[in-house]
Amino acid sequence: MEAHSIMRAEQDVITLAQVAVAAPVETTLSYEVPETLSARLKIGSRIKVPLGRRFVVGYVMALTEGTSLDLKHKLKRVETVLDQQPLFHEQHAKFYQRAADYYAFPVGEAVRTALPAGLSGRGQEPAILYERLYRPTGIDGHPSGMRQNEILNRIRQQGVMSLTSIRSAFKSPYNVLQRLQELGFLEVEQVERCRQPFSEVAVARQDKIDLTQDQNRALDVLRQAVVKLPAFSAYLLQGVTGSGKTEVYFQLIAETLEQGYQVLLLVPEIALTPQLIGRFLSWFQKRRPRLAVLHSALSDGERFDAWRKVANGEIDVVIGARSAVFAPLPKLGLVVVDEEHDSSYKQSEAFRYNARDLALMRGQMENAVVLLGSATPALTSYRRALTKQMTHLALPARATGRQLPDVYLVDMKPESSDSSISEPLRDALEAVLDEGEQALLLLNRRGYAPFLLCHDCGATLHCPNCAITLTFSQVQTELRCHYCDYRQRPPQACLRCAGQNLVPEGFGTERLEAEISGLFPAARIARMDRDTTGRKGAHQRMIENMETGELDILLGTQMIAKGHNFPAVTLVGVINADAALHLPDFRSSERVFALLSQVSGRAGRGTRPGKVLIQTYDPEHVTLSLVASHDYAGFAQSELAQRQALGYPPYGHLVNLVLMGNDAKKVETLSGRLARELAAMACNVDILGPADCLVSRIRGKTRMQILLKAETRQPLRRLIGFLKSKRCPTLPGVTVTVDVDPLDMF
Repeated sequence: MEAHSIMRAEQDVITLAQVAVAAPVETTLSYEVPETLSARLKIGSRIKVPLGRRFVVGYVMALTEGTSLDLKHKLKRVETVLDQQPLFHEQHAKFYQRAADYYAFPVGEAVRTALPAGLSGRGQEPAILYERLYRPTGIDGHPSGMRQNEILNRIRQQGVMSLTSIRSAFKSPYNVLQRLQELGFLEVEQVERCRQPFSEVAVARQDKIDLTQDQNRALDVLRQAVVKLPAFSAYLLQGVTGSGKTEVYFQLIAETLEQGYQVLLLVPEIALTPQLIGRFLSWFQKRRPRLAVLHSALSDGERFDAWRKVANGEIDVVIGARSAVFAPLPKLGLVVVDEEHDSSYKQSEAFRYNARDLALMRGQMENAVVLLGSATPALTSYRRALTKQMTHLALPARATGRQLPDVYLVDMKPESSDSSISEPLRDALEAVLDEGEQALLLLNRRGYAPFLLCHDCGATLHCPNCAITLTFSQVQTELRCHYCDYRQRPPQACLRCAGQNLVPEGFGTERLEAEISGLFPAARIARMDRDTTGRKGAHQRMIENMETGELDILLGTQMIAKGHNFPAVTLVGVINADAALHLPDFRSSERVFALLSQVSGRAGRGTRPGKVLIQTYDPEHVTLSLVASHDYAGFAQSELAQRQALGYPPYGHLVNLVLMGNDAKKVETLSGRLARELAAMACNVDILGPADCLVSRIRGKTRMQILLKAETRQPLRRLIGFLKSKRCPTLPGVTVTVDVDPLDMF
């Protein structure tokens, strides 16, 4: 009898949790779930588990059942469940796992990246805030005090009031509220208070907009897809700047919500979210869908509150930047990726995912509609449309019926090198100011000057940690590295020859601002770059000042090119179109075409026609000529032919390996050895390198890269498997980063 009982105990069914731990562990780990936790622990639960001799945070990715006889060795047990509710659901766990596998990143670290900060056991966890709600108990009569009567009457009128509302109406109401409770007039309830990051967003009145024929045609096709939900379908909405893509988005979102599904709307830049939220709230004033915002610039608490509401099914629409692609919407029906060509969708460190590509993956996994929108689609997306992997929808004209701006290429060779402003651009700015109109000036380099140059010996000042010159800021009176943030005061004399002739060379946005202010002292000018928009709300204030006509000229980096609608802007000037054209990157022409087309599209969106002046030393360059003629199709045809001949995306696939370490010799040794071993086992894969990275040292670490190129993904996956295995060569102090589908190879 005793032996029989022991056998039964050994065969008792146990619950097993597949856990992604927040540590650099490639796969999930199995843990036994104690009976005391089985009711609370679900897929998506955040838990604490033993790992080696320590405890770490983990995330439950799957639950299975088994018996002790099925196990080859005794499993460790889950220690505790950390949250009341799961942070995501089963379909999201599968999505996170697949995303981690594709980008060759530890799954627990991938989930940690997806979740709000502070939920991985590192740093302080965000707190849950609570609010007191006061209600009348129903007892008739009135208290004796005058102030007690005032507060009680207000609460009776409202039916229920939060402590925050009461405090805004009455000074120091605490003692009065306590007394009203004691007398039985009020009852109090403590409820969770969610932080609202968009509570101060201005909401304008929405005028009715009549859709164009092109917009209606696109919407008819998209509506058919929404009606068929749940079913995956993908669309590329290519519309010129000002063609009304956002109106199509909102109409389709409304249709999707009516079908009972939820929506995810992605934008490339965090700075663009307040404007889009304002337009969204204005458009949906009558419907009022439940909205959440998710991006990394929110406080930990704001993101934590929004995430939990999304996971609990309390949100209809999520708007956010790159990281919002992981939002745990339980019933996703539509994903919109605005400005899908933008490189900001690609994470540049740690978990190097591309949110646009993950949006397509997620739509496929969760049977949702995915809509990519852009005036200048990424060539990878455009070819998908050409090959019928997604449906191409076109908005070839502006929604207002107005023409695209005239674009002129200004040859800078005869111009003075002492000024960044050509004579034609100077005359055009003067004319715009005389007419009371507005202008945008693009210079995609911040700071006053890229470097200081000694005119006596030719020396420049370099960052001690990075292989890059220090950018000079006249406003801050400092030299600064934009890679590691090293700063120093400019020296009084050259450090090499002791000469006194240290001169700023080249132009940055600071210097451009100073020059424009000198040319037009009465003009109201603002500079928009990362240096001037660091403080919360600074970017939005500049946008509002442009919209209200309080600025005449807005100059800045590529931030000014994205998503803005300034009807009074009739002139756009591009200061230096050549800088990015000649970078050693096969995508340089694509980036330049997109940036210049986008910024050109800011002109002439109101009642007056627009004009664009692009300053260049190479006015015959084919890319610039195609920008001037607004010829995306011509550019795509030319560029795709070159990509096909070279086997670069979208006709091939890339994986970039970056090796970094403090010891340059070790980095070089391991790079050579790794390249040889990869070449020996490669099949249908080109091994390019090793070679120094374009920036060969950052933050004191030497950097080398090996580029893997193949026509199909499968042979690359085999090599990635080798890189993740114990057979892969290593050296202490040298890390190898795998970047799948790289965009920047600097």
